[in-house]
Amino acid sequence: EVASSNADFSILVQALDKAGLVSTLEGAGPFTVFAPTNEAFNALFAQLGVSGINDLSAETLKPILLNHVISGSVKSTDISTGYVETFNNTAPGENKVKIFINKGSSVMVDGSKVVTVDVMASNGVIHAVDKVILPASVVSHAINNPNFSILVQAVVKAGLVEALSAPGPFTVFAPTNDAFNALFAVLGVSGIDNLTAEQLTPILLYHVVSGNILASQVSTGVVPTLKAGSNIDVVANTMGVKLNGNANVVATDVQGSNGVIHVIDAVLLP
Repeated sequence: EVASSNADFSILVQALDKAGLVSTLEGAGPFTVFAPTNEAFNALFAQLGVSGINDLSAETLKPILLNHVISGSVKSTDISTGYVETFNNTAPGENKVKIFINKGSSVMVDGSKVVTVDVMASNGVIHAVDKVILPASVVSHAINNPNFSILVQAVVKAGLVEALSAPGPFTVFAPTNDAFNALFAVLGVSGIDNLTAEQLTPILLYHVVSGNILASQVSTGVVPTLKAGSNIDVVANTMGVKLNGNANVVATDVQGSNGVIHVIDAVLLP
């Protein structure tokens, strides 16, 4: 009802109707909806090369729209930086895709900017965003989080963006920028620019395991990686998870559309 009464959300309302989600969002909730404006939808149509909602099927629209909805009535004063589970359960194993909320001078949601906050409804709250939030792949998750900027540089230089954007599913142990900087210090180099694609590719593939392996499914043992013939030694206990004896898993279960990321504090070397 609130979206329907606002002309800026007319395409969103059309999309919700076509995807059969009107009754869902009329439920008790509470829901928090990051609502793309008409301008945001028109930018998506241009990107996809379509003329409007009529060119997209209900099956295409539903996971995109549910990717904008989180549980609870989260007002702007309650928003904090971190990953949040959406209602989009089209990830491998029917897991729910997460979005990354980055609260700084403005609030960014997977690279989309919040432009209006706290439009209150009887069953939740709407925040308007300037870009449609597409379900993030493991690569997109890395791009959306500034803490992975060096990892993204490495993946781009190694030419692995397309491979890791494929259906997968993949489990990625993702080193933070601090982890990469520690490696550069050990190697005596200043950054990614000092390493070749040929050097980076085996290192990066060594951080990727086949399958969508959640933290609850991790156990002590040897795990084969996408670097042929190379395994990771995993030790999992009540203290946490350690890889190859020196890398700690510091955050888990960043679910993407084609796999899951676990964050680590050191770069793994084959």
